[in-house]
Amino acid sequence: MIVVPVKEGENIERALKKFKRKYEKTGVVKELRRRQQFDKPSVLKRLAMEHAIYVQQLRRAED
Repeated sequence: MIVVPVKEGENIERALKKFKRKYEKTGVVKELRRRQQFDKPSVLKRLAMEHAIYVQQLRRAED
């Protein structure tokens, strides 16, 4: 549960902004969107491989 302490006289807009920031950091929305669709294991494996190749190319470019 997210708790946002509001100080005496603090603007409610600022408190709402703090709440939104904390909520986004938890990753709930991102996880929900990820679970809404099913990806085949072969597709996930291919994406992971493509990402690994991309990272290797980036590291080679740095050297």
